[in-house]
Amino acid sequence: MIYIKNVPVWERAVRLGVGGGLAIYGLTEVGGLWGVGMLVGALGLALTGVLGFCPACALAGRRLERRGVSESRPRVP
Repeated sequence: MIYIKNVPVWERAVRLGVGGGLAIYGLTEVGGLWGVGMLVGALGLALTGVLGFCPACALAGRRLERRGVSESRPRVP
């Protein structure tokens, strides 16, 4: 993989649910150019949920803790 996952599983599920709901709302209730804009935003949100990687979180330095993995080299502060 080129990227390292930085979104936990529970947040991935929330992103998928909110993205799907926002896409449906944008297409059915809003419509027009605003609805298409909401659809594009919702697809981006759902895509980060599917991939488990968020570019904005990566820019902020967010990383997931790996549990049960022994490190062979010491951490550098």
